[in-house]
Amino acid sequence: MKILIVTDAWHPQMNGVVRTLEQTVAHLRRKGHIVEVIAPSDGYWTMPLPTYPDIRLAPFAKPDVERRIVRFGPEAIHIATEGPLGQAARSLCLKWGMPFTTSYHTKFPEYIKARFPFIPLSWPYKFVRDFHNSGGRTMVTTPSMVEFLKARGFTGLAAWARGVGTELFHPDKRTNPEDVYAGLPRPVWVNVGRVAVEKNIKAFLDLDLPGSKVVVGDGPQMKELQKAYPDIHFTGPKFGEDLARHFADADVFVFPSKTDTFGLVIIEAMATGTPVAAYPVSGPIDIIPGSQAGIVNDDLKTACEQALQLSREAAREHALGYSWEAVSDVFFDYLTPEYRPKSRKRWRRIRRMMKIASSPYHMTKRTLRRLWRIARGKSVPRG
Repeated sequence: MKILIVTDAWHPQMNGVVRTLEQTVAHLRRKGHIVEVIAPSDGYWTMPLPTYPDIRLAPFAKPDVERRIVRFGPEAIHIATEGPLGQAARSLCLKWGMPFTTSYHTKFPEYIKARFPFIPLSWPYKFVRDFHNSGGRTMVTTPSMVEFLKARGFTGLAAWARGVGTELFHPDKRTNPEDVYAGLPRPVWVNVGRVAVEKNIKAFLDLDLPGSKVVVGDGPQMKELQKAYPDIHFTGPKFGEDLARHFADADVFVFPSKTDTFGLVIIEAMATGTPVAAYPVSGPIDIIPGSQAGIVNDDLKTACEQALQLSREAAREHALGYSWEAVSDVFFDYLTPEYRPKSRKRWRRIRRMMKIASSPYHMTKRTLRRLWRIARGKSVPRG
């Protein structure tokens, strides 16, 4: 199948959304599907997201998005984000009557609220609800998020979990070839992810815990936290094997976020054998309870202390239930493809219309029509 994925989150960004889409695309291609990705890094002029300069947006790419979609002629379209590229693709799909799916990766309204407290939460929720409800199906991360969004008027919801690379994130990485936290007092409590206000990292840093606290990652709140917490170890961003070792060499992974819809880093930590402490909110409550791989508690300190007593083997065993292959197969099943002959007919018709609309003859004919109306004394419509 020819599958198009449009996303405002892609390389060089490194986050759960990018890793999820990257793994999904790779799996689909291994299955023999032809997958095209439209992303801001495709040579478009970009601008930084306000308050979040690491994320680049492509606000003026719609004409090229249109050309690329028509040229590719997809049988299924998935719009992964609500940014400018996602908005452009959604607008074109609605214009053409082309079915499409979307995915809800993050609690975007809560992110807005965290940065601009004066904005009513209902406003961004109306924006994202209208965006997603116009598609055929909205893929969300967990069953609890399905219920959460359903109560807010979202329709066509389906649970699409996340996976983990169990070969990269492996217990064998622990202190191999050496301890990445050598010299730090044990136990080591680590948080990995975007260093931003919506991640609630202060809740972790304010905990009275023995040993050492480590923050792995980067983001707009980095300098503020480094200044406010000089005793905390900030490593900056880590990738690949280095990232896996920072998970594996920790004693407990602390996940203080209350806005994530899943928390991919939770199962990445578990896959290395590191148990997890978190609040009982969407994401953690779908992964942790009953797993013996972590603890959820409204008192995050209690969750940390109890997680420290858990078996690293149990954490690894629980993570093995999240494979990227199974996750990508679910994604494929949720797509709303257009029957191939109908799809080909649609794109042939649209290509023909675009060719005619861009030809000099078409422009001349349009101008003559306007002049004829003027000659007959009739009003001429604008545009």
